[in-house]
Amino acid sequence: MNPKNWPLPGQLLLSLAAGGATVLAFAPFSLGFVAVLTLALLFHLWRHVADAAGAAGLGFAFGLGLMAFGVFWLRISIAQFGGVTPPLAVTVTVLFALFMACYFAVAGWLARRLRPRSDIAWVLLVMPAVWVLVEWLRGWLLTGFPWLSLGYSQVDLPLAGLAPVLGVFGVSLGVAVSAALLTLLPGVVAIGGLAALWAAAFGLQQVAWIEPAADPVRVSLLQASIPQAQKWQPSMRRETLETYLDMTASVADSRIVIWPETAVPAFASEMEQGLLQPLHDMLSAQGRDVVLGIVDGQRAGEYFNAMLSLGASGRDRYHKRHLVPFGEYLPLDAWTRPVLDFLDIPMSDFTPGGDRSPIITLGGQPVGINICYEDAYADEVIRALPQATLLINTSNDAWFGDSLAPHQHLEIARMRAVETGRYLLRATNTGISAIIDQRGKLLALSPQFEPAVLGGEVLPLRGATPFVSWGNTAVLLLALSMLAPALAQRLSRSS
Repeated sequence: MNPKNWPLPGQLLLSLAAGGATVLAFAPFSLGFVAVLTLALLFHLWRHVADAAGAAGLGFAFGLGLMAFGVFWLRISIAQFGGVTPPLAVTVTVLFALFMACYFAVAGWLARRLRPRSDIAWVLLVMPAVWVLVEWLRGWLLTGFPWLSLGYSQVDLPLAGLAPVLGVFGVSLGVAVSAALLTLLPGVVAIGGLAALWAAAFGLQQVAWIEPAADPVRVSLLQASIPQAQKWQPSMRRETLETYLDMTASVADSRIVIWPETAVPAFASEMEQGLLQPLHDMLSAQGRDVVLGIVDGQRAGEYFNAMLSLGASGRDRYHKRHLVPFGEYLPLDAWTRPVLDFLDIPMSDFTPGGDRSPIITLGGQPVGINICYEDAYADEVIRALPQATLLINTSNDAWFGDSLAPHQHLEIARMRAVETGRYLLRATNTGISAIIDQRGKLLALSPQFEPAVLGGEVLPLRGATPFVSWGNTAVLLLALSMLAPALAQRLSRSS
């Protein structure tokens, strides 16, 4: 590596600023077009850097800006509920952002290394394909962190029409190709390509991939807004349960009632006689169902982050499979056990659920259940499809206070609804709870940090979008095919 070929400080600062500005594309700002502009700027910088190391540096700067500003809310849970000082919480968050920025460095390095002879092919095929493949890699490697994938920023824009076919990474590909075309402006091909891509995506938005499966069902989502600092205090348990029971009684016309993740701050075995069985008997007599969050298992043994269903459709349960590293379990337990003792987070050593179906019958409908962070993984959500006619996500974003996190999480849930062609009901402890239709539109929305009962009618739907059938396979094959000519040239030069 020749230091003379490294990016200039001004280029690195520009890339860092572009990454930081990309946060504006996501909720709550929702300026989706910004993602196209900032990625176009990064692609432009990659075109004018001398070698792969320089492209990696620019990618790293972009990723650092995106992650440092986009997920700075991680410090809140670390400081307030991990029992560490604010400076240490900030340090840990910055280290995390630095690590995540390495993915973007890899993208820059690969994009430059795979440069073909044609500049147009490099910008229009290689850069978008590499971007999406590395974004996908970030979503599963080391359990994955797919937060702030660029596709999520387009949920209210025409490119969201790609989601039922290619998923969120397909939408990211649409963003990346759009950015590449902008980079090639001015030119008839670039203008025509942009118009064709966005028109095609808009056309796909008009396709009805699914159809009604039953009559509308009345549902209610309960948000008691119990502060996270008080949630697990034994003195608060009675008040918490009384709040949810009163809310449940107030929506007697709802066939399905949803309590949030760990709404019951106790083990199921401790609440069987005092809460669960009496509630089941009452709801069965009323012809209604409740699904509630609770800790399932034994205090001295394995325990699970669970959703239990009670009522007319019978008793059932779902155990969360995709746990949050360090928040719900410790990766490499033998090495990181001291971290669990240092970060004194309540119920932070869960066992992942098994391979049983994530479908629970509620209100006479097969419903796909996912808990909190699981809805960031489309592969987890489509496990319930096409059998499920409705989707439920329960969460507890109180861990992240009044930050960008709850808004970003809601945006992710909206994209899952678009990909799957299903209504998604999102019940949270402190907000943002929402009823989302199959096109990702918000039909009902709760305020944050206030008790709320969110009610409405939802339409059970059946059928499978192409994405439900293919998963991420289609977009990965498409991205690899875009790279094929460059790979062939690279191999021929090496031989």
